[in-house]
Amino acid sequence: MKIIFTCGGTAGHVNPALALAGLVRERRPGSEILFVGANRGIERQLIEAAGWPFRAVEVSNFHRSIQPKEIWHNLVSLRNFLCSPGEARALLREFPADLVVGTGGYASYPMIRAASKLGIPAAIHESNAIPGLTTRLLENHAALIMVGFEECRKNYKHPDKVLVTGTPVRGDFFRLTKREAKRKLGVDDGRPLVVSFFGSLGAAEMNREMAQFLALEVKSALPFHHVHGAGALGCQRMGEYLREAGADLSRTPELEVREYIENMAELMRAADLVICRAGASTISELTALGVPAIIVPSPNVTHNHQESNARVLADAGGAVMLLEKDSSGQTLYDTACGILRDGERRKEMSAAMASLGVIDAADKILDAVLALAGSK
Repeated sequence: MKIIFTCGGTAGHVNPALALAGLVRERRPGSEILFVGANRGIERQLIEAAGWPFRAVEVSNFHRSIQPKEIWHNLVSLRNFLCSPGEARALLREFPADLVVGTGGYASYPMIRAASKLGIPAAIHESNAIPGLTTRLLENHAALIMVGFEECRKNYKHPDKVLVTGTPVRGDFFRLTKREAKRKLGVDDGRPLVVSFFGSLGAAEMNREMAQFLALEVKSALPFHHVHGAGALGCQRMGEYLREAGADLSRTPELEVREYIENMAELMRAADLVICRAGASTISELTALGVPAIIVPSPNVTHNHQESNARVLADAGGAVMLLEKDSSGQTLYDTACGILRDGERRKEMSAAMASLGVIDAADKILDAVLALAGSK
């Protein structure tokens, strides 16, 4: 079987496709797999690093601005939009796929559209609670739309096409038990572990608030272990924010600031509370692991989809949602203390979060798309 996975734009779109490709390799080792993404997106780096073949189509987004450079960008994007269907058809002639699966990002549009026109089974997986532009444009063309939560169904014009599968999470998140992860990380002394992060680049305002949070931890006799990922850009300013907040971490190994959290799977597994944004990958990891969370959704995303993601978890009781305009270091700290010092509440939040998780999401998606291909 020949399968094309098409995705891009963010790691949240790429990671589910990588998880699915890995499962195909295990269950159908003779299958041929090709990834298709945008030429200059993050997807090329992630996919090639994972060892999969990658081909590009020229697609790019549109900017909502009338600045001259943005107008030029949009003209280039329009040209790409008009040319990309031809590129997609050429790829499908070169690699005659039996199945095309899109997991989000602009590159999914020409590939799913071309596959549909050629009679090739095509499916979409949408990680966010609110469908993105690409998914909305493709709803009429895909034979199957897969989503993370039942609450997502109401956001589609064709709910009969929608299948609730969950969102795949990498297998390394489940290799250790919570106790094993705590022991490996050296945080098994009875104090809770807080893990906080706000994206690979970081977020200036949230890093400033986390510096205030860390200062409060120092002053309160270190009730927690805490690892904060400041991000590539955020880490450059974190020292300044810590000095402003009066947080000296030089003698507090329990409190750690990193540019990037490389062992995220171990830390998330060991965590008693996560403080984070509401990106699709993070949401799927929290629910799969059943970790309580304080979520501050990014206000700077299209259609405010992160707030919609966070609200699903908050309404179920697995998370506390704070809008960024209402957030502060003190508020985050008080909220965290309220959760971590109330064992019963923490258990209830963990159970509520886990009730939304689908550990076998990759299997469900693969079964569904293989059945779709078999029906043809």
